Amino acid sequence: MVSSAFAHYGEERVLSGRRGSGTIFFEGCGLRCVFCQNYDISHFVSRSCVNREELVEMMLRLELAGCHNINLVTPTHFAHIIAEAIPQARRRGLSIPTVYNCGGYESVETLRALEGLIDIYMPDVKFFDRGAARRYLQAADYPSVVRAALVEMHRQVGDLVINSAGIAKRGLLVRHLVMPDFIEDSRAIVRFLSRVSRRTFLNVMGQYRPEGEAHRFPRIARRPSYEEIAIVREEALRLGLRLG
Repeated sequence: MVSSAFAHYGEERVLSGRRGSGTIFFEGCGLRCVFCQNYDISHFVSRSCVNREELVEMMLRLELAGCHNINLVTPTHFAHIIAEAIPQARRRGLSIPTVYNCGGYESVETLRALEGLIDIYMPDVKFFDRGAARRYLQAADYPSVVRAALVEMHRQVGDLVINSAGIAKRGLLVRHLVMPDFIEDSRAIVRFLSRVSRRTFLNVMGQYRPEGEAHRFPRIARRPSYEEIAIVREEALRLGLRLG
């Protein structure tokens, strides 16, 4: 189930560049984040399906349009189809990198099935706090799952490699959405990333806003402050991470 496919210019600069990231938004999600900013396509689905061949055609059209990469957004529950579509697209000439743009809730088994097919892993690491994961993501095991996933992703693709034009070609690119009143949890995430690799490329995102059902949860019913975002960035810089 695909919501849209287009050249996206609002991703990280190393992905969007000048010609855009060839973004394919899948419907549905394995998480149920109460603050989801794509609530309409992640929590609800239209049941408008494409088959594997149509997915391949989308990838090829995006490359033909000049996009720097194929950016697969919320792909986890369609990983089995993606694992079939990418080799088929490559046989037909697909040559740009593939990006696995996910929420980090990935089993190691699924990731190993994708080994050699994904060039850039881009998980959004949300919480290490088990209570927060249960309350806000509906997944109490998220912290342990995402830790294992990060290690496996880095094993497969290594640190992010950026070419002379400033475009990512391969590696791990981590996003972390800073949440209000969870600074110590953010620090724990940053410290873990530094143990995965001191060269981890991290985008500390400060654009959280209370979307979806977040208004029902007082602790996250506000934007993070500039000070909270700065604290997380400073911790990442102190540990030597590469900030996007």
